[in-house]
Amino acid sequence: MEGESPEEYKAFAALHGAALSASGVPPLYWERLRHKLENEVGGRLAAQAEIVDEEVELDEAVVLLKAQPFSTNASCFVCVLTRGVFIFLIDHAWTYRVEHAHQQLLHVPGLLHRMANLMGIDFHGEVADEGAIEQVLQEMWKYNQTYQLSQGTAEEKVPVWYIMDEFGSRIQHSDEPTFATAPLFYIPQQIAYTVLWPLRDLETGEEVTRDYAYGETDRLIRKCMLLPWAPADVLDVNYSTPEPSEDHYQAILNKNNEKLPVAINPPVYDKNKIFKVYTDLPQILNNLKHPRFEFTEDEGEADILYNFSHFKDYRKLSEERPHVMLNQFPCENLLTVKDCLASISRRVGGTEGPKWLPRTFNLHTELPQFISYFQQRERRGEDNHWICKPWNLARSLDTHITNNLNIIIRHRESSPKVVSKYIESPVLFHREDVGMVKFDIRYVVLLRSVKPLKLYAYDVFWLRFSNRAFSLDDLDDYEKHFTVMNYASGVTLKQVHYDEFIPLFEKQYPEYSWKTVQAEIFKAFAELFQAASAKPAPFGICDYPSSRAVYAIDLMLKWDTTRDGKRTMQPQVLEVNFNPDCDRACKYHPTFFNDVFSTLFLDETNNCHVTYVV
Repeated sequence: MEGESPEEYKAFAALHGAALSASGVPPLYWERLRHKLENEVGGRLAAQAEIVDEEVELDEAVVLLKAQPFSTNASCFVCVLTRGVFIFLIDHAWTYRVEHAHQQLLHVPGLLHRMANLMGIDFHGEVADEGAIEQVLQEMWKYNQTYQLSQGTAEEKVPVWYIMDEFGSRIQHSDEPTFATAPLFYIPQQIAYTVLWPLRDLETGEEVTRDYAYGETDRLIRKCMLLPWAPADVLDVNYSTPEPSEDHYQAILNKNNEKLPVAINPPVYDKNKIFKVYTDLPQILNNLKHPRFEFTEDEGEADILYNFSHFKDYRKLSEERPHVMLNQFPCENLLTVKDCLASISRRVGGTEGPKWLPRTFNLHTELPQFISYFQQRERRGEDNHWICKPWNLARSLDTHITNNLNIIIRHRESSPKVVSKYIESPVLFHREDVGMVKFDIRYVVLLRSVKPLKLYAYDVFWLRFSNRAFSLDDLDDYEKHFTVMNYASGVTLKQVHYDEFIPLFEKQYPEYSWKTVQAEIFKAFAELFQAASAKPAPFGICDYPSSRAVYAIDLMLKWDTTRDGKRTMQPQVLEVNFNPDCDRACKYHPTFFNDVFSTLFLDETNNCHVTYVV
């Protein structure tokens, strides 16, 4: 623009060009956008309780808001262009993370009132009302948009949701939209806006619309994505979910940039050899005391590489240093990434999956099948509580429980997710201070080799407990429905050691010996690893003779009934974790890493606290 240097535009493009290109914003609008952002010229529409046939000035454009019913909301509007078409900005009325939504509606002055007005919810009180809050929490998924920060901690990368201001929220859907929108995080101000730009030349009087399923061309997927605004049955879709094709696994390998090893002979070592260990894990540096292992800071002279980060170039390692052992297997992500875990498990239980894994759908590739299954269960009157989880995050981050189909559909837009049947009948544990609470169990397993399959379980297991009595309500109550308390500030962490837990458990459930329950757990572990290693890489874990690995398997127990009516405790595998945090293991069991290294790298299990699983 006049009087402004090309360097200013170049700097703007360097900072934001990649994001704008990824969102599809045409470069011809970038200079105008930069000018607006740097001069704080935007399409600001102040919050107003009632707007009927009112012209709103949006820099170069003028938009007429006309009252018109839409869907089930009687206070919706259409936006009609009256003159001028340029790119412009939309403010965000509310930006939040899902786990904080309820508290913000309860405590942020004016927020509940504004959201209720924006969504057409009848609320006129001054004091926050739980009924109105619950309505907003359900209705907001018709208005929610999302973005995710690309840098920062795992907590900071959890998707952010936002609701556009009154103008942006009134832009209606069309399969042939006149405009497109995309969030833009403006780095100099550390503020997010929504960018709105025209998709074609427009005439005065045309409605401002956007495609709520923008970019999706598959008709069935579009229908599914639009269900929150246009309810429909998808009951005719077969909800069977067979294992994905080999191309699916090949694509995962390519995306991970993992290079498979060449075939090597299993290395043979002198029986008294002292192994040099290169590691970046403080827990190992501080706790491995076994005389057959010594540390080195020279990666080039190491016999064992035990690193926190994922190894990628197995080919080079196998060609140049085949004798070097390491703490991970090629293609082990088939176990540790939740969508892959569900896929390979179907080798055991068919399209329904095995009994030890909750029914799981990949929301990216199996959305119609999930919706059909959900609607079938709804028609039969069956429980329909589900839990949405990111493919590749742990510690319950970005994990949400709901029985609202619209919420699950919209969560698909934030980050890759699976949705699993929420365990509505968990085996509970009685806490004297709380009552009957959920608990989960963590086992550490040691994978010595794939062919032959040699898997051990560490004899000590770890327990995590909820802090509030379980019931199928208050689904946003973290301390009722989740057990991971050691990363949350200001919450109680209940600790019970395994040797205390077993007699307490057997006292509470005298008909179920822990030995029998654990046998079922180990049977599930055996079937899981047999499935994971049943096919060659990249369709299964790679049989690389120099690989070893430690995983943590988190599981719960649920009540099930056999055909003859007997109640049983069925293990439910929740996730498999790579390189788990072993702080508690080292603290309470000082020989933990001695046992691990002896089992994995010396093939010696005498006097080690491990049990052979398969």
